[in-house]
Amino acid sequence: MRRSGCRRRRCSRRTCPVAEIVKRLRVSHNAVYVWRRRWLADGAAGLASKGPSGTGWRLSDAQLDTLAAALEERPAAHGYIEDQRWTLARIADLIARLFRQRYTLRGVSMLLHRIGFSPQVPKHPP
Repeated sequence: MRRSGCRRRRCSRRTCPVAEIVKRLRVSHNAVYVWRRRWLADGAAGLASKGPSGTGWRLSDAQLDTLAAALEERPAAHGYIEDQRWTLARIADLIARLFRQRYTLRGVSMLLHRIGFSPQVPKHPP
């Protein structure tokens, strides 16, 4: 108990040992040094989130609306006459043909979820 109180006092001061921060937050030493540099340069504003990392969406909102409209049409309207089911592979092919963008099957699944589509199990007639 006494030990934790000592830790609290050490970290309640303006500077806290890097090793203590690494241990408590389970981050790398480098991350702590980067945070400290930002804090010293810009204060609290330097530690503010800059938003999600990564690139933006590859399809615009207008393209997503076009894709949703194309999916509302039956697959036969787009050349798939074998059966009337949209599969991830077919949708990936449709996206490639309409927008010249390649998506993996997992990427297509996430894209469909983003625009409000959910997987459906087709009903088979008895």
